[in-house]
Amino acid sequence: MALAASGVGRQLLAAARLSCSSSSACTLLSSQPSLSPSPVLCAVSPARQPGAGGQSKSLSFQRDQRRFLNLHEYQSMKIMKEFHITTPKFAVASTAKEAEQEAATFLSETQSGDGEPVDFVVKAQVLAGGRGLGFFRENGYQGGVQVCESPREVGIVADKMLGKTLVTKQTGKEGKTCNKVLVTERFFIRKEKYVAILMDRSAGGPILIGSARGGTSIEDIAHNYPESIHKMPIDINQGISEPRLREFAELLGFSGDRLEAACQCIRGLYELFTSKDCTQIEVNPLVETHDGRVLVCDAKLNFDDNAAFRQKDVFAQRDYSQEDPREVAADAADLNYIGLDGSIGCMVNGAGLAMATMDIIHLHGGSPANFLDVGGGADQLQIIEALKIIQQDKRANCVLVNIFGGIMRCDVIAKGLVAAAREVGFDKPVVLRLEGTNKEAAKEVLREVRTDPAYASLQLLQEDDFDKAAQLAVKVASVVDAAAKANLKVHISAP
Repeated sequence: MALAASGVGRQLLAAARLSCSSSSACTLLSSQPSLSPSPVLCAVSPARQPGAGGQSKSLSFQRDQRRFLNLHEYQSMKIMKEFHITTPKFAVASTAKEAEQEAATFLSETQSGDGEPVDFVVKAQVLAGGRGLGFFRENGYQGGVQVCESPREVGIVADKMLGKTLVTKQTGKEGKTCNKVLVTERFFIRKEKYVAILMDRSAGGPILIGSARGGTSIEDIAHNYPESIHKMPIDINQGISEPRLREFAELLGFSGDRLEAACQCIRGLYELFTSKDCTQIEVNPLVETHDGRVLVCDAKLNFDDNAAFRQKDVFAQRDYSQEDPREVAADAADLNYIGLDGSIGCMVNGAGLAMATMDIIHLHGGSPANFLDVGGGADQLQIIEALKIIQQDKRANCVLVNIFGGIMRCDVIAKGLVAAAREVGFDKPVVLRLEGTNKEAAKEVLREVRTDPAYASLQLLQEDDFDKAAQLAVKVASVVDAAAKANLKVHISAP
């Protein structure tokens, strides 16, 4: 299992510095480093041993680039039911009629005495946060989470959501299409808590993080009320003992009958975490209702991609329609790719050089369209696939290829570039910087095709200096962008 955390849980780690005392539950002290949105944060520190004066050493953090499976809310709730974790009554619907029928079923169950009368909550199912404050682009309908008083109203609301594009702060202006809605019972909340299980590299295992102040931004709580956030490391070989489980639940403010219900929920969450190879489980909120129930109202589950071979049932639920198509194509080609919003496509070997390349593009006033690390073992076919992805990216109007040949040979890059020009008509301007293994062989490959009409689409500029190559790419992107705004086409070539 990868020792990492992702999603909002990683934002919590980003917003806080964990500092342990000798007690089993530790206080989370706030600090707020500046983070880019892409890398996953992993907790890293010396072993959890008392330092001078009996104090434990603090945790520090490093970034670790990874992908994790992300599931819809309804999928997460179905998995939680397998582990006897209490959730609200819910159903998922793909049509407005189906949503109305599910709500009517809820109503008939309550009227027959199976529970209290309920209103309904309809939630748009998209893989993004901020749904409640979002809007649907096609009809301007406000809010991806709505309270309804009747099955008919549920159907009307579902019709306004299904098939429409929900735009939130996390989706960007493109938004995400809502293909399903979740219909749940509405209930009245007495208290809201926060619970998360994350992986802690310093301890070599999971930790429980919780707060009695749930239901709102946990990052703000960590900043404003650090004393309210508690942490408890778990021995992955022993699991959670009942005394420690009860202690943790009591720290969250549970007591009486609700204490046992909370323990059952947290126990089930930990069993899910270990059984399904999760990298993170985040529950916000874990609620105590007015009638004494303890329910998981909203949960975010992430799973270790390295465990896909033994968690086939989980990974079969991956919703590719909610993902950046560029990243889906890159994943299929086994490339490390993250889509961005700039105009300069990047193809680089090595994550460090890739980040440095993006930094120097920014330094010269440009903006990268992607993070793409072809690594040291990419073959010609992968290079072609990488260029196909950049070719299909409408944001990218030129490409900076920056290769320092070590294990990755420069001639493989050159042959891939030539093949892409031949096979897919790659026609975006390319600024090429090659250094290292087989550099001269690569230049020979490119010299041979310069005058060949079969490669007329290839717009190639070579520059050996890193800084000058980035500067040139920014200038080329600016020229192409200006031409496009004037409804002109330009062909870039060296003098």
